[in-house]
Amino acid sequence: MASHKKDEEQEPFPWHIGVFDAHCHPTDTVSSLEDIPHMKAKVLTIMATRSQDQELVLSAADYLGAGIESIDDNLDGQNLSCKVVPSFGWHPWFSHQIYDDINEGAGQKPSHIDKIQHYRSVITPSPEDDTFIQSLPEPRALSDLLATTKQYLLKHPLALVGEIGLDRSFRLPEGTRTDQAREPEPGLTPGSRDGRKLSPYHVEMNHQRKILKAQLHLAGEMGRAVSVHGVAAHGIVFETLQETWQGHEQKVISKRLQKRRGSAKAAHEHELSDLLSDGRPASKPYPPRICMHSYSGPSGHLKQYLNPSIPALIFFSFSQVINFTNPDSNKAIEAIKAVPDDRILVESDLHCAGQRMDGLLEGIVRLICKTKGWALEDGVKQLAKNYKHFVLGREPKEP
Repeated sequence: MASHKKDEEQEPFPWHIGVFDAHCHPTDTVSSLEDIPHMKAKVLTIMATRSQDQELVLSAADYLGAGIESIDDNLDGQNLSCKVVPSFGWHPWFSHQIYDDINEGAGQKPSHIDKIQHYRSVITPSPEDDTFIQSLPEPRALSDLLATTKQYLLKHPLALVGEIGLDRSFRLPEGTRTDQAREPEPGLTPGSRDGRKLSPYHVEMNHQRKILKAQLHLAGEMGRAVSVHGVAAHGIVFETLQETWQGHEQKVISKRLQKRRGSAKAAHEHELSDLLSDGRPASKPYPPRICMHSYSGPSGHLKQYLNPSIPALIFFSFSQVINFTNPDSNKAIEAIKAVPDDRILVESDLHCAGQRMDGLLEGIVRLICKTKGWALEDGVKQLAKNYKHFVLGREPKEP
């Protein structure tokens, strides 16, 4: 067995087929962006999360953006320059910075928002220390966030909405750095933890849900895929997604009828119905395709996401840095085994582009292939096919 494992690890990696990173954050280290064209990966899906990185992702996409042709080709080794697919969204860690002027206080101008009142209403436990609140940025109107995101999506037709989601476990960092705080890593884009100690404060879950649902609806309106973060909130993430497609569930076609109609046609009827006569995606209240990023839920929860009545296609991505750096890695293995072969994606979830990102992608691909019992080349081809389906919204063309 040891000899077999060694031979498997030494098998040359088939980068020429095309490896697609479904979720990463290279704009957190801006200096690494210049390494993207030289990477072995074919496409990076780069996430925006907060105010400081939205325009960085936009700029990266302006210079390195992938077109349909650069994703949906089958020319081995001929598309040598790595490209990016941008994704614009507001992460739950920063959702407290958004003021809901759509569902609450409609018509109230952002300049009239009471900053202290806003943060006390969306942070739990409600902060009594005004010094902490004053260290936070001025709240931004949800309507402004959605309008700006929509403009970015219009500029980049393949762009996703993300990273969005819910998180019960995270805590806001302290407002100021203390002597005991860890020094932030040099060169990182501002706006994250920046080495600060964590406070006792969380973002209230109902507020997180409002910000998530607004972005899900925008993705549905624009016919875009989404990348969803869910930590310690797997049940409520599914409930929130489910609310967006309630009343739009698909009629489940029996296996007998599928066979009579032709299984491939029946299986993808909903994809055809999501297109207008001119080929543009039809507007829906739910996103057409959803990726559960670095999925950390139990394998038993997958069934609810794979219910054939759900009108959205749901994919599951896995990463070494999230799924295989903690004692719960066996849970990830069981989930990988249970995810259908055509719904699994890979990601690095790394904050820096370059060789390390390539290495993490190779590592997770090899691990998934081993877990699934796939030959390496066959697995890379399947993962590439899945990514194209996720981003483009259709089965990729055959070679």
